[in-house]
Amino acid sequence: MNIKQKTYKTIDLFAGIGGVRIGFERAGFKTVFSNDFDAYCKATYDINFKDAHLMVSDIAKVKSTSLPDFDILLGGFPCQPFSIAGYRRGFLDTGRGDLFFEIIRILRDKKPQAVFLENVKNLKSHDKGRTFNIILDALNDLGYHVKVKVLNSMEYGNVPQNRERVYIVGFKSKEAYEAFEFPKPIKLTKTVAELLEKNVGEKYYYTHSPLYKTLKESIKSKGVVYQWRRKYVRENKSGVCPTLTANMGMGGHNVPLIKDNKDIRKLTPRECARIQGFPNSYMLPKDLPDTKLYKQFGNSVTVTVIERVAIQVQKAIESTGNDVYRTSNKGTGRLLQKAA
Repeated sequence: MNIKQKTYKTIDLFAGIGGVRIGFERAGFKTVFSNDFDAYCKATYDINFKDAHLMVSDIAKVKSTSLPDFDILLGGFPCQPFSIAGYRRGFLDTGRGDLFFEIIRILRDKKPQAVFLENVKNLKSHDKGRTFNIILDALNDLGYHVKVKVLNSMEYGNVPQNRERVYIVGFKSKEAYEAFEFPKPIKLTKTVAELLEKNVGEKYYYTHSPLYKTLKESIKSKGVVYQWRRKYVRENKSGVCPTLTANMGMGGHNVPLIKDNKDIRKLTPRECARIQGFPNSYMLPKDLPDTKLYKQFGNSVTVTVIERVAIQVQKAIESTGNDVYRTSNKGTGRLLQKAA
């Protein structure tokens, strides 16, 4: 008789506000540990998850032996060192770029059966591809068979956001690796207009801003996202929202603007959450300033894309048939036996 482990356990590293976690839990996985360095994320994370609350700590200080048993490592490791919007210092960005090697340390020590990583598209081309090759070589050296693909949220998550991210999925099992396929593109049916809130506070409107006159001259259409580019207004012709960024709440040229039935305003944190595929049931702390919430959703992932990839990960693992996965007493996910 075939025996299968019904629920696969994950650890959520660089967890932020739990976007990756939501996607994997929707696919049937169970989160047993989560970590992030940002204390502000804990306020948002903890009110949305009943167990496995966010541990705020430098991941370099988290010992592998202190981690609970798990089967899959999830990690949306810091992207600023590799982003076009950042300095692109890569692994030279001490404290951020080198955090990838903390992932490698934990994979080496715990040997989980699978790994899921997410980062900016530019990671593949950073330093003429050398950075990405280091990442792939490190995973291959640990025995992971890896597949990589760049997915755009508006093509794979049915959310109106032009957001390209690279997804890295690795398996210890060659059979699971061969069975795994990234999800296929799906039709975009949702629009920015249908994700907008109906009752929005005055603080989001530009009515009394020095920029109002300039904005009013250019922002004419409803349901279209615009951006202030320091000296001019740019209309997004694609009909979707541009990539939400961590600093969009700080002003400048990263603020997505729209015109609703009342006037010209910026997107609210709740609208940013929806554009990232978060459910309406996801709670936002009332005591956190909007700047922190904008940063959190800009740094997060598109939940609906994660869910679709997670479903494929689960299918690949379960497709191995008679392979019985267990977690050892030391917390190392490994193949222990073949079912008769």
